[in-house]
Amino acid sequence: MYVLMSPCITDPSCRAAGITTDDDLEVFSRAVGRCERFGIEIVTLPCPETLYSGKERQPTTFEESLDTPAFSALLDDLEEDLRALIRKRGPPLCIIGVDSSPCCGVRTTYRTSEKEAGRGAFIARFPEHAAFDVREFAAYRVYLAAPLFSEAEQNYNLVLHDLLTSHLFDVYLPQEVGDTSRTRDRGEQRQIFDLHLRVLMDADIVVAVVDGADSDSGTSWEMGYAYALGKQVIALRTDFRSAGHHEHVNLMLEESAALVTRKEDLPVALRSPLA
Repeated sequence: MYVLMSPCITDPSCRAAGITTDDDLEVFSRAVGRCERFGIEIVTLPCPETLYSGKERQPTTFEESLDTPAFSALLDDLEEDLRALIRKRGPPLCIIGVDSSPCCGVRTTYRTSEKEAGRGAFIARFPEHAAFDVREFAAYRVYLAAPLFSEAEQNYNLVLHDLLTSHLFDVYLPQEVGDTSRTRDRGEQRQIFDLHLRVLMDADIVVAVVDGADSDSGTSWEMGYAYALGKQVIALRTDFRSAGHHEHVNLMLEESAALVTRKEDLPVALRSPLA
């Protein structure tokens, strides 16, 4: 299993001068870390802009600097080489690009001075392969918020853990850090709370199980906190009971999350590269 990755993710010096922030570097590091975590080989794409304009180039758009016969011929050669590699190795898991890039943008690109939707000039030549922006690919740390008070609940949480892990997500299970006993003292309670809070703040996504006549209070708190932090929240409700004519579950929970009704739909909702 391998991914095709824009070269600037592993070597930010390939980017145009002055555009890389500390946040960009953190995102790039997490994307590489996801590959390392799950044993995914990284095959680095060539950088058409560096090959054509050099590493010291200034930020530009496609029409300003790259809309030339010479650059088009370069893209032809690079495409031929990459297609030969794909034929030899088989299709990649996905392409990982960097949005806004004139060549490696995935959802947006600067073809002109106005950012527009669509792939950059190089990645657009491979429409048959799924492509992810590096920020989306780097968001793989999942906090699983769910009731954990019975053997059935804990076993179901393990099923979800294994499902998401098989789709290349790093899943935090609160039940694995001692949050399963009614005999804990106040000091232990505080330690568990502080640990959950740190992980919740660092997580990219919260997956919350909201089954039952009324959703678990701890899960509801974690969903609300995650929503306030601006994190993506996916709610899983397999319970066929409804809270109202237009609600599967409590209105405040449903409006703060994307709701799915089958665990099998979670990978698609989370934009798994394997989905």
